[in-house]
Amino acid sequence: MAASTFAFPATWNYPVTCATDQTDDYFGTKVADPFRWLEDADSPATKSWIQSENHVTFGFLAKLPQRDTIKARFQELLNYTRYSLPYKQGGKYFYSFNSGLQNQSLLYVRETLGDAGRLLIDLNKFSKDGTVALTGFAASEDGKWLLYGISSAGSDWNEFRVLDISTGMDILDVIKWVKFSRMSWTRDNGGFFYSRFPETKGGGDKTFSDLANQQIYYHRLGTPQPQDQLIFALPEFPKRGWSASVSDNGRYLFIYGSEGTGEQNCLYYLDLKNPTVPDLSAPVFKLINVMEASYNVIGNRGSVIFVESDYEAPHRKILAIDLAAPEKKNWVTIVPETADVIESSRIIGGKIVVNYMHDVYSVLKLSSLEGKLLGDVALPGIGTVASLSGRYDEDEMFFNFTSFVFPTTNYRCDLATGKVEVFQAPKVAFDPALYETKQAFYASKDGTNIPMFITMRKGVKLDSSHPTLLYAYGGFNISLQPSFSMSTIAWLELGGIYAVANLRGGGEYGRAWHEAGMKHNKQNVFDDFAAAGDYLVAQGYTAHAKLVISGGSNGGLLMGAIINQRPDLAHVALPEVGVMDMLRFQKFTIGWAWTSEYGSVDNTEDFPYLRSYSPVHNVKAGVDYPAVLITTSDHDDRVQPGHSFKFAAALQAANPNARCPVFIRIETNAGHGAGKPISKQIEETADKLAFAFYFVGGEENWSKAIPGGLAAAFPRGRLFFPSATGSTSKRSVSMSLGFAAATAPSDSPERIPIYVP
Repeated sequence: MAASTFAFPATWNYPVTCATDQTDDYFGTKVADPFRWLEDADSPATKSWIQSENHVTFGFLAKLPQRDTIKARFQELLNYTRYSLPYKQGGKYFYSFNSGLQNQSLLYVRETLGDAGRLLIDLNKFSKDGTVALTGFAASEDGKWLLYGISSAGSDWNEFRVLDISTGMDILDVIKWVKFSRMSWTRDNGGFFYSRFPETKGGGDKTFSDLANQQIYYHRLGTPQPQDQLIFALPEFPKRGWSASVSDNGRYLFIYGSEGTGEQNCLYYLDLKNPTVPDLSAPVFKLINVMEASYNVIGNRGSVIFVESDYEAPHRKILAIDLAAPEKKNWVTIVPETADVIESSRIIGGKIVVNYMHDVYSVLKLSSLEGKLLGDVALPGIGTVASLSGRYDEDEMFFNFTSFVFPTTNYRCDLATGKVEVFQAPKVAFDPALYETKQAFYASKDGTNIPMFITMRKGVKLDSSHPTLLYAYGGFNISLQPSFSMSTIAWLELGGIYAVANLRGGGEYGRAWHEAGMKHNKQNVFDDFAAAGDYLVAQGYTAHAKLVISGGSNGGLLMGAIINQRPDLAHVALPEVGVMDMLRFQKFTIGWAWTSEYGSVDNTEDFPYLRSYSPVHNVKAGVDYPAVLITTSDHDDRVQPGHSFKFAAALQAANPNARCPVFIRIETNAGHGAGKPISKQIEETADKLAFAFYFVGGEENWSKAIPGGLAAAFPRGRLFFPSATGSTSKRSVSMSLGFAAATAPSDSPERIPIYVP
């Protein structure tokens, strides 16, 4: 690994972290855990440690060359208007909007598409530091009431409130103890279904509390929460998660049950009979009671429900099931499985809209309810349709489209005529014509071909000199499709190359691709990523000394495993909110749900695999590790911050005088990432970009990549307006540092992963 051109300090002056003699016995194998005490994020000792680590980290980051310049340009890039997709209910259109640098987006309503819009909710007024965020919303069928969720400091815990849309004022109804819940109104507009957990004993702090015994309740407007009616519970399965959604016609309540993060679920329903006078005491019918496949109801016509499923179809298909004769022998395939994976589907305007994923980019197709193929919806290029919106009984459909250098743009489609037009296009201050994206396929260790997107300035000479950021995730059936992020644009403007590897463990090619990277196959994910870095070096895009690697959450686990297994792969590593202790992850908040993906240390057959790559347990002394900047938040209740605390402590203790440092940046009053204020995102991204360029050559690379150096790298870009026909023809992906204003309605039937790290 080549030395940097900058003079490093003689010592990194890490805080002294106390190591205890804590040792655990796993099936006869003794495993030390000397930093166990850091798991208690609220203890005085841990708080003191956080303060000491941040003092060292922020002291170093503040002195990085050009850090302030990078921050200023990144902030300028982010200062553009952003809209979510319109969501129509009760004859009104609801959407979120951000003028550019507002910490939280605003929620608006329009009576018609041509209206200027009326402000309903401004979350920026809920807290001085912008840390209260909107998590979802759903309007009643008559357009009178808006149910919305908020969270504080990035927590997964929600509080539901109800707003009178005509006045813009909240009514007294408040729902608490909610986490991972849909919102779904009955068609009498008098109340809604939701999922909640039992209240913590004594009403104490719930931030890191264990999650069990989720139940479905019905709340009638105007009544206190303690009077809410329990609709469904299954105490014999305390770790099973439950959600509920009312059918299009209001007659049925569908109940979904899942265990962990597995795709498989059971499907129950209640026949509410008269939608305007729903029978809440109706019995629960167990339509599908075996966890063998995934089932998601996308709509119904009378007693016939349309279900997106991977039952006997690893790439997914759409079934018609008549509740009057629900036996499997009577199921009818409406949209058959193809070579491409169904990413999402909806019934809009009496048609089935299917969003396929073909080699990681989107293709939209239409089908009749009888299964007749009606053709494609014209897209502006090769990229991603991230969201669909529309009513089952109207021909108006909205979708957004994005790719690596194509800012997320909203389109309106008339399904009756097939006409597609731009509805809302952002104006951004950079020139997309300067960049190009290529898709490469490279061989992993076992010979499997892995796709990777590579984005860079046009005309870049492949002479191995360019700083390159390689990003990946690799797990939980999550696909990294082309998307837009200004953090990536900022990296490109610095002369960097940006690459995203679509590793096994994701959902890019269906169930088999996912399963090839989970549980005992997890090593494939690490091998795929290492091969991606080696490919970029072999092809002349970069050198190992110029490579930066990044990943968050499950991708943070990937970073931790890689720097242990291949410390020579990259010169900089940026693990974000990672799952770093694979022997204890299931003991915190929702971590138990991930055993369906990772396996469990409680099983003798899983323990050796988990121990073999657990980042905390594979740190070694005397290793030339890359420069590492770990990022987490002190109250992340998705991936408990003790994971990152222990990993940082282990790396610092093992090599206190290493050539490259290990720093941990701990955000306060923040969580896993969702709802993080723009101001905090700007600071964190500037720190990471400046840190990366410091260690891969900094000003030397700017001057070489862009004549004139850093000043020339940041010219004021021309305003770019996406056209109706599209101006991008390349497949592309961006990092998961999104700044979109979108807030999806909670009642969306699309598959939205929950619980995942």
